[in-house]
Amino acid sequence: MTDTPIDNNPTESTVVVETPSDSNLATATATLEVPPTPEELKTKYVKYAMRNMVKKRGKSLQHFALSTIGLLALFVGLAYLTR
Repeated sequence: MTDTPIDNNPTESTVVVETPSDSNLATATATLEVPPTPEELKTKYVKYAMRNMVKKRGKSLQHFALSTIGLLALFVGLAYLTR
């Protein structure tokens, strides 16, 4: 078995398997996918998260406003109770 890459594509590698049959050599080619590295996965996650944030801009602002109002109410309530 001989491992020879045919192209320089980092996401795919090709393995050439040589098997003798009669007087000539038959060549079979199989394509194997290389799994993405953790850094590539992180990059994809960030890209999709930012795209989703831009698409749902109104909902993000609404949640931010509600969280801010809730925290302010909590602080004012605690200040009132502990005076």
